[in-house]
Amino acid sequence: MSTTILAAGASAADNFGFMNAMKQGGPVTWTTAAILTIFLFFTLYILFTKIFEQQKIINQGRRVRATFWNSNSLKEGAAKLEKNSAYKQIVDDGIAAQEQHGRLTDPVEAHDWLHGSLSRSEAIINSQLGGGLAFLATVGATAPFVGLFGTVLGIYRALIGIGQAGQASIDKVAGPVGESLIMTAFGLVVAVPAVLAFNYLQRRNKAIAEHLSAFSTDVLGYLASNGAVRPAAPRTASAKGAAVVGGTKAAAPATTTAGQAGGVQTRV
Repeated sequence: MSTTILAAGASAADNFGFMNAMKQGGPVTWTTAAILTIFLFFTLYILFTKIFEQQKIINQGRRVRATFWNSNSLKEGAAKLEKNSAYKQIVDDGIAAQEQHGRLTDPVEAHDWLHGSLSRSEAIINSQLGGGLAFLATVGATAPFVGLFGTVLGIYRALIGIGQAGQASIDKVAGPVGESLIMTAFGLVVAVPAVLAFNYLQRRNKAIAEHLSAFSTDVLGYLASNGAVRPAAPRTASAKGAAVVGGTKAAAPATTTAGQAGGVQTRV
């Protein structure tokens, strides 16, 4: 008795399982599933590569805030940065813009020229960071409809089966309807990670852009003042301890304004 029941269950699984439902769908169903699989693969690829790229720039920013402004000049500080660093690109573009300004035949305000060059450098970096996000947004918006396309075809085949059989028997309906539900679920499985990845990467890109903009402003202030204005170097633990001597608090540091690494200090 039990053997008969198990055999019947195995036969039913073969008739109405995933692979059988896909076979009933034909080339269109396999093509739809292949498209969704490609979407999912590139979504995961973009997610992990962008996280790696963003984390690299975030780590570069931490090192810049810790050591860069301790250098005697921008060229000396740029030499300490990584070769392909986003922060090094901003510094190099700023130095190049300052050198090019003296060769301009049409007089342009130095501040405007430097600001435009640094802004262009920021825009290039932000554009590179945003690469691939448009694909994630497209997948998140279209994957459910691609799955719905498979769903519509599955229901259509179920109705054709009913019409040919003359009655709504379960064996004529279960396969196509099951396949259509699989396509709907597959579309959602692809779309949800794409939307989450897009929002997550977009938020991290925004934070990186804010740090790059602050650093660019600091570089502009340094260039426009010939080095007189620069962010205050971060205080180390030993420096904090030396601030109190013999129980007497040392003099307060110079007033600073907004900047990336503790503000822009104006030297008198």
